[in-house]
Amino acid sequence: MSNPAPPDWMRQEERSHLGVLRFMVWVSLRLGRGFGRVLLRFIALYYVVTSPKARRTGAVYLERALGRKPNWADAYRHVMTFSSAVHDRVYLLNDRFDLFDIQFEGHEEVQAALDQQRGALLLGAHLGSFEVLRAVAHKHTSAPVAMLMYEENARKINAILHTINPKAHQDVVPLGHPDSMLKARDRLDDGCLVGLLADRSLAHDNTVDCLFLGEPARFPIGPWRMAAMLRRPVFFMAGLYLGGNRYRLHFELLADFTHIERGERDAAIAKAMQAYANRLEHYCRKAPFNWFNFFDFWQRS
Repeated sequence: MSNPAPPDWMRQEERSHLGVLRFMVWVSLRLGRGFGRVLLRFIALYYVVTSPKARRTGAVYLERALGRKPNWADAYRHVMTFSSAVHDRVYLLNDRFDLFDIQFEGHEEVQAALDQQRGALLLGAHLGSFEVLRAVAHKHTSAPVAMLMYEENARKINAILHTINPKAHQDVVPLGHPDSMLKARDRLDDGCLVGLLADRSLAHDNTVDCLFLGEPARFPIGPWRMAAMLRRPVFFMAGLYLGGNRYRLHFELLADFTHIERGERDAAIAKAMQAYANRLEHYCRKAPFNWFNFFDFWQRS
C-alpha cells in the first residue's frame, strides 16, 4: 500500500475552451446530434495534433490494449470516442434516451440485489460513458442513481452541462470532502444506486498495486473501504460506446460486503480490487478506444 504525491491526472490543466463548449452545446441542442458530430470530428483532429503529451501517454495504454504499436488513426479514434461520449452527455443529461440504442447486460442481477436490501454500489472507470448509467433507472430499475464524482478537473465542462439540466446536478455527490461518505451512505439508505469511478486516486489517497494490462498499477483503496464499511454489494459497471448512437451497459457482481466481518475486510477488499482490475482489463481489450485516461497511468514515482 502506498500514499503517493498527487497523481499525474490531477496536475493536468483542463484544456477545454469555455466559448467552444458553449458553442458546441448550442449547436447540439439547436441543430441536432448529427450536425454536432460533424464539428466534433474537426475538434478531435485538432486535439490529436496539438496535444503531444496526451497522444504519447494514450499510445502507452493503446499499445497494451491493442497488443501492437498504435498509429495516428488509432490516436484519432481514441480521442473521437472520448469526444463522442462527452458530446452525448448533452442529450443524456436532458433524458433524451430516445436518441440512443442502449443495450443492457447484467441489470437483472442489480435489481435482484436491490430486492434484498436498499442500495448498491456501482464501481466503474473512465471507460465509455458514465452518464449512460442514468438509462438504467429510466428503463430497468426502480432505484434512482446518484454519482460520486471529483469535479475539480473538469470545471468548465461540468459548469456548461449544469446549465443544460440543473436537476441532473442534484444527483452528484462531490468527492474529496469530509462528508462525502456520509452523503453516499444517505443515498444508499434511500435506496439509490451509487456510482463511482474507481480507476483514479485523489491527492494523497492510499493505493494498492493490482496487476493491470501486464504490469502493476495503482488503484485507490478508498472506494472499497467505503463499500466494506457500508456493507453493500459492489457491481462493476461499464457503459461502452459502440459507435453511432449505440451503447452497451455491462454489470457484473464483484463483491458483496453485506456479511463481511471486520477481521475479514482486508482480504475481501484485496480480492475485490484485483477482480475489478481484471474486469477493467477485459473491457479495455474488448473496447480499447473507450478508456479515457490520457496520462501516465503506470507512473511509478
